[in-house]
Amino acid sequence: MAYDLGLKGTSFSHSITCSTALHSVLNAIAWIQSDMANKFIIGGSEAPLSDFTISQIRALKIYSNKKGNYPSLPLELNKKENTLILGEGAAIFCLEKDTGQNRIAKIEGIGYYTELIEHNVSISTEAECLQKSMKMALKDAGISKVDSIVMHAPGTIQGDENEYKAVKKIFGDELPHLISTKYATGHSFGASGALSMELAILMLKHQKTIKFPYESLPYGTPKELNTIMINATGFGGNAVSIILSR
Repeated sequence: MAYDLGLKGTSFSHSITCSTALHSVLNAIAWIQSDMANKFIIGGSEAPLSDFTISQIRALKIYSNKKGNYPSLPLELNKKENTLILGEGAAIFCLEKDTGQNRIAKIEGIGYYTELIEHNVSISTEAECLQKSMKMALKDAGISKVDSIVMHAPGTIQGDENEYKAVKKIFGDELPHLISTKYATGHSFGASGALSMELAILMLKHQKTIKFPYESLPYGTPKELNTIMINATGFGGNAVSIILSR
C-alpha cells in the first residue's frame, strides 16, 4: 500500500488471527490521538484457501460438510454441527481525526480484552473477552445500547452460541439486530473484521438491515440504524469491539 500510493510515513503489519483488522483500527487511533500521524490507512487482507489451512481447520472438526448456497450458517437456530467455511477477502479504510469533513462513518467507541482460556482456539462459555470489550466500547461511546451488531459468529456451534450468550449478558432481552458476514463470505480470518466494518458502513449509509437468508437465533428489529457495533475475536482469547455511527 505504501509503495503503491507513494506514502512516506510509517508502514507496518501485524497478525492477530481473526481480530487483526480491528486491531489495526486500535493501532491507528493510538497513533492519531498521540499526534504521531494525521491519517492512517487501516484494514485487513487474507487468502487462507490452501490445502494446509483447510486441513488444519478440518482437523479441529469445525469445517462445514454442508452443500448448497449457504454451507456456512452463523447463528442458525438449533444448529447441530459446525459450519465454518474459509473465504478470502480484503478491505481497507482511511482513518483521520473528525474535523467536520465529509465522512462515511464515525468511530464512537472502542473496546478490547484478552481472557485466559483452556485452549488457544477456544472461547469461554459466555465469551468473557467479548463481554468486556463490548462493555468498554459502550462506555467509551457513552451509550448503553446499539441498533445492530455485526458479530464475529464464525458458524461453529461453540463460537456462535457463546458470543450470543455474551450479547444477551450485555443487552438483556432488548437485543439489537444481529448479523454476520460469514454466511456470504466465509471466514477470511485477518480480513474478517474489515469486511464486518464494511457491512456496518453500508448498512448505516443505506439504512438497510441485512438479514440471514435462513432461520436464525432471535434478535431485535431496529426502526433505524444510527449505531452499529462490530465484534471480532482472535485465537488466544482476545476480542475487539468497535462502535460506528453515521
